[in-house]
Amino acid sequence: MDDSSTDDDNASQTTEDDPQVPEHAPAPPAVPPPPPPAIPTQPAPAPARERPHYSLRHTLNGHTMSISAVKFSPDGTLLASCGAENIVKIWSPFTGELIRNLSGHTAGLSDLSWSSDSVYLASASDDTTIRIWEVDTGLTHKLLKGHSKWVFCLNYNSTSTLLVSGACDGDIKIWDARKGKCVKTLHAHLDYVTAVHFNRDSDLIVSCALDGLIRIWNTSNGQCLKTLAEDHNAICQQVQFSPNSKYILSTAHDSAIRLWDYKNHRCLKTYTGHVNSKYCISACFSVTGGKWIIGGSEDHKVYIWDLQTREIVQVLEDHHDVVVAVATHPSQNMIATGSIDSDLSIKIWEDRGRPGQQGQARTQPKT
Repeated sequence: MDDSSTDDDNASQTTEDDPQVPEHAPAPPAVPPPPPPAIPTQPAPAPARERPHYSLRHTLNGHTMSISAVKFSPDGTLLASCGAENIVKIWSPFTGELIRNLSGHTAGLSDLSWSSDSVYLASASDDTTIRIWEVDTGLTHKLLKGHSKWVFCLNYNSTSTLLVSGACDGDIKIWDARKGKCVKTLHAHLDYVTAVHFNRDSDLIVSCALDGLIRIWNTSNGQCLKTLAEDHNAICQQVQFSPNSKYILSTAHDSAIRLWDYKNHRCLKTYTGHVNSKYCISACFSVTGGKWIIGGSEDHKVYIWDLQTREIVQVLEDHHDVVVAVATHPSQNMIATGSIDSDLSIKIWEDRGRPGQQGQARTQPKT
């Protein structure tokens, strides 16, 4: 499959301002030229595309082993993080304060997912279990057992009635989140499942694995509906549906982030410039102050691309090791990033508008 941008990017280059004129068309009748205007006029320049202006707001220290995930709560009031140690940390993204630790897992953690009401948080662990925490009390609400290998990824659906998880044996499990019971097991991949995500209507699940495949599943019957990237030799690490569920965003070990039209098996856009050849690095959409793609990088930086033009519009620099975890705030122009090994910090970045401006950038409608 062609992993570069398709002809869609060039399809609109011929417009009404570029008419086609027949080669032997008769000359138009001569008309007297109009009198020159009193004041010469020039066409107004096209307005420049707005760029983000993120700057560092807080550095959160407390993890003692490599960070693997950071996630804002849907109501925007909390930030959860996890890593190779066996605890989940809950922070205030506005003050940088550590609010509490969630303890109970007996091995390291790889992923987190919030319920839609921000009451519960699910965590995926190398101890082969999933815990659903009641965040306010810090207590385990449900303990989900069923995976035979390390649980690497998980996500709630939009109503938080279902939870999907992927493990290192290639299996995907769909859980009744309220009962804590597995309702379906999919023998989905031949290698580590590295990401799973529901679409907005919860009728589809997208998954990817170290076998290099991206697959779309029917939630109700577990049938594989589509397989993407079959001829793509880069190991896929992360996938998610776009906010409107029309597209899929994926990361891979060839230092490229791709936007897929999965219904037509087409890669629409490819975002490059970062470094990703070894680690499982996440990327995500930002739709609060502009339409951006945010991604971590092995060169210790965070990259922001214009979703439409694929241009790198800002690079954030303050980490001292690989940035593997990124997340965007649900309603404000705020980004959280997490790093590994020699850094072990979480950084909160905020866009307060252009330098010298007060307040935040205008909120844009979601894609």
